[in-house]
Amino acid sequence: MDDTKHREEEQVMSNEDDSKGSICGYDSLHRLLKDNLKPHLFHEVSRLLTGLNCGKPLETVVLPELASTLSAEHGFDLQAFCFQADKELLREPRVVRVGLIQNSIALPTTAHFTNQKKAIFDKLRPIIEAAGSSGVNILCLQEAWMMPFAFCTREKRWCEFAEPVDGESTEFLQCFALKYNMVIISPILERDINHGEVIWNTAVVIGNHGNVIGKHRKVTA
Repeated sequence: MDDTKHREEEQVMSNEDDSKGSICGYDSLHRLLKDNLKPHLFHEVSRLLTGLNCGKPLETVVLPELASTLSAEHGFDLQAFCFQADKELLREPRVVRVGLIQNSIALPTTAHFTNQKKAIFDKLRPIIEAAGSSGVNILCLQEAWMMPFAFCTREKRWCEFAEPVDGESTEFLQCFALKYNMVIISPILERDINHGEVIWNTAVVIGNHGNVIGKHRKVTA
């Protein structure tokens, strides 16, 4: 009975980890590899995953206290690394901070679509604040970040999440771009209201003054 109970407890823990989107209890693949590989093996695996980095080990970056506090309070994983670049001949070296956000949905897909989108906005707000407080120059969100990733289903109802380039997702991000002097790449499901409401998989580029610089539409053959 003790063995059965132990196995049941292990299964519960495993289910809890899965429900949080973790990998065997780790917040990220990087942490899993670092804690389970010998240092020389981890270094080699990191080199393969992240590139040569000009022949130098990948360095971690110490983030501001505010960013770390937001990460702890809102339960999102936060990591920062320094990538080297070859010296150029005609330009002085400079530091460019690029932020990448990978997020899950915040409500079940059975919830009202309006509530789902609002919940995603609420979930991303502290993450974007953490990026901005860390001095990120260019922030990149994931493909169709403002909705469940439903392209694979091809169900028409998910097109209700589509919005114009200047829609609510862009409006939500513009204040952050202006506040932190940050360019934001916002991939959305676009509804082209000027051309028959055609649906596009579009990346909206929001400038550091909160203006829309342009957009890129992804076309898949």
